[in-house]
Amino acid sequence: MAEEIIIADGVSKTEKYEALIPQLKSLVESEPDVIANMANISAALKEVFGFFWVGFYIVRDEQLVLGPFQGPIACTRIRYGRGVCGIAWKAQKPIIVPNVDEFPDHIACSSLSKSEIVIPIFRQKEIVAVLDVDSEFFNHFDETDEKYLLEIGELVKF
Repeated sequence: MAEEIIIADGVSKTEKYEALIPQLKSLVESEPDVIANMANISAALKEVFGFFWVGFYIVRDEQLVLGPFQGPIACTRIRYGRGVCGIAWKAQKPIIVPNVDEFPDHIACSSLSKSEIVIPIFRQKEIVAVLDVDSEFFNHFDETDEKYLLEIGELVKF
């Protein structure tokens, strides 16, 4: 098991993701506990990219319940179809929000969050969790983040 994540300085976002993913695979492949793996994935993403908030919400009893995360305290429960996370769950697809202030029904866990990306985590075609990443900068996320965060989401095994 890796004890630290190693990413070269001065590399592009794509290069960071491409260096990070094999290290995450190595980290989670020997650990069967999904909570431990979500915690380490959250920590690695926060460490490598410096995101404002990174974490998981887990589907429990028809709502999303806060799981492992890195960052300031967060909303504990999100209803189906509410906020960016709940809408990504309902739509069953990733959502990129360049400006959360312009997103209808955005749930503001922190007024410092300015943009967001949410990635659904599937198990046998059913969403079991979402990966939620917030930035304190507008327009922070793009298709590169979506592509690689989807791949990272696939590492989470329920």
